[in-house]
Amino acid sequence: MGRKVTLATCSLNQWALDFDGNLATILKSIEVAKSRGAKYRLGPELEICFQVLRKLLESPITQDIICDVGMPIMHRNVRYNCRVLFLNRKILLIRPKMQMANDGNYRELRWFSPWNKLRQVEEYSLPRMLQEVTGQDTVPFGDCVLATKDTCIGSEICAELWSPRSPHIDMSLDGVEIITNSSASHHELRKAHYRVNLIKAATGKCGGIYLYANQKGCDGDRLYYDGCAMLAINGDVVARGAQFSLEDVEVVTATFDLEDVRSYRGESCHPHLDWNYTPCHRVKVDFSLSGDDDVYLPTHQPITWQFHTPEEEISLGPACWLWDYLRRSGQAGFLLPLSGGVDSSSTACIVYSMCVLICQAVRDGNDQVLEDVRRVVGDESYLPQEPRELCGRVFTTCYMDSDNSSEDTHHRAKELAAQIGSTHMNVNIELAVKGILGIFSMVTGKLPLFRANGGSARENLALQNIQARVRMVLAYLFAQLSLWAQGRPGGLLVLGSANVDESLTGYFTKYDCSSADINPIGGVSKTDLTSFLHYCAEHFQLHSLTGILAAPPTAELEPLTDGQVSQTDEADMGMTYAELSVMGRLRKISKCGPYSMFCKLIHTWKETLSPVQVAATVKRFFWRYSVNRHKMTTITPSYHAESYSPDDNRFDLRPFLYNTRWGLQFRCIDDQVSKMEEGED
Repeated sequence: MGRKVTLATCSLNQWALDFDGNLATILKSIEVAKSRGAKYRLGPELEICFQVLRKLLESPITQDIICDVGMPIMHRNVRYNCRVLFLNRKILLIRPKMQMANDGNYRELRWFSPWNKLRQVEEYSLPRMLQEVTGQDTVPFGDCVLATKDTCIGSEICAELWSPRSPHIDMSLDGVEIITNSSASHHELRKAHYRVNLIKAATGKCGGIYLYANQKGCDGDRLYYDGCAMLAINGDVVARGAQFSLEDVEVVTATFDLEDVRSYRGESCHPHLDWNYTPCHRVKVDFSLSGDDDVYLPTHQPITWQFHTPEEEISLGPACWLWDYLRRSGQAGFLLPLSGGVDSSSTACIVYSMCVLICQAVRDGNDQVLEDVRRVVGDESYLPQEPRELCGRVFTTCYMDSDNSSEDTHHRAKELAAQIGSTHMNVNIELAVKGILGIFSMVTGKLPLFRANGGSARENLALQNIQARVRMVLAYLFAQLSLWAQGRPGGLLVLGSANVDESLTGYFTKYDCSSADINPIGGVSKTDLTSFLHYCAEHFQLHSLTGILAAPPTAELEPLTDGQVSQTDEADMGMTYAELSVMGRLRKISKCGPYSMFCKLIHTWKETLSPVQVAATVKRFFWRYSVNRHKMTTITPSYHAESYSPDDNRFDLRPFLYNTRWGLQFRCIDDQVSKMEEGED
């Protein structure tokens, strides 16, 4: 009997309920795994349904390799998230998930129940469609592992790796040598190392081989699943897949020496310490992962994981997400209101990055990407040559100017559009604004004025909102009909460009041009976007970004002063973007209320702000946050870049109607400020 095993894991770009497409990617991954000599293939979480499982069992591609697939299964009228392991038209076992993901983006308990019968195994009655193929009436169902003739394989499912009581610990102590994790884990900025370190730590302290499979791409949601399939042994990663890729199927294989696991554990695992674990229930199969003569088969050696910088992650993750959304939506491209500011320019750069990735994929021979891009542009003979040319085909930008727009922003938007190659338009909204005000004046007999012209704050705000909402209406009009006007088929998806800081405080007009089909930067802070544009200026040689970065952020909704912008975002908000980002994270991630935030910031900001100034800033933030919280219910679906996300319907489940006075909390802050001032006296 041999001692070396070749194992395969994969990252698959699956699409919820697209069972035909998912079947095709699964079969392709199994075919690739077998071609590389693997005897075991692991796939991501929740891949298929029973009809697809039957087709997999019947396929000649799945013969002579243990296949591990994910699917929901109803057992005794309870629905479980399960792994199904099968070999040669026989189901070997079904392992249900024991620990649910039920926080942040996930509400798994809404759909599934955890299997809470530790080390217990029951008989599952197969549906008739599977009995006809397998010849089995029942199969093992529960907390069990698979014992081959040469080793033992145990499963973890996604969140179980992150749990403080991960199953891999007891499995390792009981001699399970290969542990697998099928996952649907999403991308967040600066988090890739966390997943990698968990896997390295799991095999470092327990010994053993660990396989990690993951979804990749946009699954029709706000999340981007970022692949990173990997294989590790005894604390070292030996093979890995890409984090951001346009490949629908990516298979990662590695060859291991089982004796390396046994030697490692012989030194680190000590049963005489009485670990008090319950032995695993083993399901035996007459099959070997190793060959009879594998002495000359080389094993994989440790590799160094190179992590992307946050700027690279912003460039790659949302770009891949946008591509999946575009190719699956049936639309012909994107439309973006480009103002010449940091936010809309960041969105434009992400689209340009998408075009860079597409052109590279086509050059690398990715036929699926070529087929998709031809369908998007409506030209079966089209071959994208370079990103600027492709950008002109799929990306339309428009500068929507009014009497309050400056020549500087107009020029910056036009220059950036020229550099990335987008189809650019200049749309003057003044006629539409005057028409709407004319209707109001005709009905009421009154005409509102800007504050600069003697109007009240209510008039001033209403006049700003009219411009913002007109831009939204025109954006959708041009998205629907601009290609029609050119004699081209299809419509365009409207892109939003509100950053996470502004969304959290509601610094935007409800149903303005921040309202769009999707928003690639809605989960990214202003601070990160600024760093991202610096990266783009150098990496993509987009020199027009230098002027954009140097300009103060402004909405340009109030009258100009001597042709120059008099309104800035930070003056409107009463706080800087740097301050807003700090307070936003304390509120969103640390769950701080007004008083606890004040107590933290009097120390954090003690070098620049007095306690009185900190108190005023915190109160201003919470007033803006609460008075605008209702806007979160209509916010454009955004790429979820990190846990600093204001998206209430999927992620942030807090109320959208608060008492904006924050009575007790603000009094506590005032009392504390008074005590501090008395102490100084």
